[in-house]
Amino acid sequence: MSIFSRFKDIINSNMNALLDRAEDPEKLLKLMIREMEDTLVEMKASCAGAMASRTRVERSLGEAQTHAASWGAKAELAVEKGREDLAREALVEKRAFNEKAITLQKELDQHEALVVQYRGDIQLLNDKLEQARKKHRILVQRHIRANRSRTAREQAEKTRGAEAMIRFDKFEQRVDRMEAEAELAGSSGSPVLEDEFAKLELDDEIEKELSDLKKSKSGSKKS
Repeated sequence: MSIFSRFKDIINSNMNALLDRAEDPEKLLKLMIREMEDTLVEMKASCAGAMASRTRVERSLGEAQTHAASWGAKAELAVEKGREDLAREALVEKRAFNEKAITLQKELDQHEALVVQYRGDIQLLNDKLEQARKKHRILVQRHIRANRSRTAREQAEKTRGAEAMIRFDKFEQRVDRMEAEAELAGSSGSPVLEDEFAKLELDDEIEKELSDLKKSKSGSKKS
């Protein structure tokens, strides 16, 4: 693809439409910027070449015009001296250099037009490139802000989760402590009460056994 074809494709492209359809706009912008930068380098090099050619043709044109004027002066001198033969030859040389000058002038005009076109295209491409760079900076800033927002949100969620776990742990510890206190309170009264009842039962058994023993002794004496 020629440099002018690439330039036209870039200039005629609808950047916003391309970005809207792109899956990764930032990546596409980077590619577009690189393409524009490469094309811009080539266009500047071509413009420099056209300017060098223009200078060379301009120099040749000046030389042809100088030679034509010189042969014209020689023709006049020959006429003054009565040398029509030399005057005729001088006029032939003058005409040859004039024709060469006409051809060089056309070539110079073409180079001048090409340089003007290059400069205009370079300016357009520079503007397009700056537009792409600006859009890329905006996308990068949006990406950075989005990352910061997501990080802050994730950090807040982690903080809320940690706080909830701390509150739950404290509540669990409180419940454990209350259960331990209740268990301690229950176990401290039950053995005393059971001991009292056991003592009463033991007393009854002893009294009964004593009564039986007395009856047994009393019966032995009567017999």
